[in-house]
Amino acid sequence: MILAIGLACGPAHADRRVALVIGNSAYKSAPKLGNPVNDATLVGGMFKKAGFDSVDVRLDLSASEMRRMLREFAGRTRDADMAVIYYAGHGIELEGTNYLIPIDATLETDGDVLDETIPVERALFAVEPAKQLRLIILDACRDNPFSKTMKRTLASRAIGRGLAKVEPTSPNTMIAFAAKAGSTASDGDSRNSPFALALVEHLPKPGLDLRKAFGFVRDDVLKSTGYKQEPYVYGSLGGDDVPLVATKPAATGAQANPQDSIRRDYELALQLATRDGWEAFLAQYPEGFYANLAKGQMNKIAAEETRASAEQKANAAEQQKARLIAERAQKAEQDKAAAVAKAAEEARITAEKQKQIEQARADAAEHQRKLAEAAAAKAQAEKQAAERAKAELAAKQAAEKAEQVAKPTADRQMPEVEQKVAALAPAPASTLSAADVTKSVQSELRRVGCFASAADGDWNSASQRSLTLFNKYAGTKYDAKVASVDALDALKAKPGRVCPLVCNFGFKADGDQCVKITCRAGYRVGDDNECEKIADKKPVATREEPKKRDSDRQQREAAPTSPQARSPGQIYCGSGGCRPVRSGCRLVAATGSWGTGGAVGAVGQGNVAEVCN
Repeated sequence: MILAIGLACGPAHADRRVALVIGNSAYKSAPKLGNPVNDATLVGGMFKKAGFDSVDVRLDLSASEMRRMLREFAGRTRDADMAVIYYAGHGIELEGTNYLIPIDATLETDGDVLDETIPVERALFAVEPAKQLRLIILDACRDNPFSKTMKRTLASRAIGRGLAKVEPTSPNTMIAFAAKAGSTASDGDSRNSPFALALVEHLPKPGLDLRKAFGFVRDDVLKSTGYKQEPYVYGSLGGDDVPLVATKPAATGAQANPQDSIRRDYELALQLATRDGWEAFLAQYPEGFYANLAKGQMNKIAAEETRASAEQKANAAEQQKARLIAERAQKAEQDKAAAVAKAAEEARITAEKQKQIEQARADAAEHQRKLAEAAAAKAQAEKQAAERAKAELAAKQAAEKAEQVAKPTADRQMPEVEQKVAALAPAPASTLSAADVTKSVQSELRRVGCFASAADGDWNSASQRSLTLFNKYAGTKYDAKVASVDALDALKAKPGRVCPLVCNFGFKADGDQCVKITCRAGYRVGDDNECEKIADKKPVATREEPKKRDSDRQQREAAPTSPQARSPGQIYCGSGGCRPVRSGCRLVAATGSWGTGGAVGAVGQGNVAEVCN
């Protein structure tokens, strides 16, 4: 109960209102429109002064920019109670459907309308999530210049004048046209169109139902255009009043600033910037801060009027002087006219200076007004923030107290908590067959420079070596024995060559190709695959004699030792030791009762004897 009372004492929840304002004037393929940018700026300022939570004003948008802004605005309307879109610019109706024209549209044929424009249904889709009111305001019923030059692909295809009638299907939806379906709207002769001026006059009135507000807009536009242009509203609302700006309830906590209504009237008079507007303001508020500002604005207008009058008189005097000279008037009359012209010029200069002084005073006063309003708004915001903090603290204390009361009961019975783990859904299986995956992997390996053969779908040893090379240079670890979808995805992610280009001897890499190395005269390709100078030729000894000597030596060593002659260097070993074979003696195989010995250096092994002649 304490918590409910604390929450009830807090500030009431206000409806969230969002608006998107678009004005297209600078068309690239059609004459520039003067008013849409000014009208969008004026209407956007009206929404901001009406206290909308979000007001996005966009000027001179292309087709892609308009689609993006509508997409972003649709996201903001999801938690909004009221969503409004205002569009000023060219529109076109094709076979009963209305389209908004971006500044980059060319519309050479009627088929281009579907590609280069934005259907009004797209704007209806953007405001559809709003809970209480969905409002589209279209100031796009101007005479369309594209329809005059557009080629028809079908002679029977109709392109209407103005926009077609629209009946919204969603509840609480209204579409307001600047002119009735099938007719065109006027831009007027001033800075803003009659439709935009009427909108900012009646829509922001607090508590005024939209249906009645648009009725007032219709009456004003009919009067200002000589009953040639009639705004029209399509759609319907419920039985309750739906104002664009709700009536502020009587303040029970923080009091509203009593100067707000005076400030709004002052800003309206400032937009009009006429003597009648300021006189009406001073008649309503003769004293006070804003009255002094209004008097300054009146002085500026008076200075401008004095300057204009003096300039008119100076021009008249100059014309009189020229007339007298042309008619060869007497010198006295000419001198008199010159004196009058000089005096008029001096008066004009004085009036111009006075206007500048009054302009500076008015600007200074306006600056002081904005500073004072900013300070008052800051103080009001701080006061409201303090009250909100106080209410939140009271609610928090009440909640803590209620929690302490309920805690003993909760401690006696602890509920069991079950944790549910969401099973991950298996990834969808690839629709490619094994042969297709193999050929795709081989093709990608060729593209990144790791595979030189054709993609034939045969995952052989060459293909495996290619995937191994890719793993090496790409830093991956895919199984080279099979061609997998993961390896295919990794290969597709590589934008260019991964494996280095290897060329044969005598060739070098040039981009993704091997080209033959060409050396200039006197140079050749060396062992390091670079051009080097050819050395001078030196005489080389023939190798036939050393080969012959090696052959003879091998034959002698392979031949058995002759027993008939002493070979130099033979040693005979007996019971008395070893000694060289004596001259004229030879070694023979021992038989019978001969002594035994060994010959060192003789060919073969076994018992030998020294035999002398």
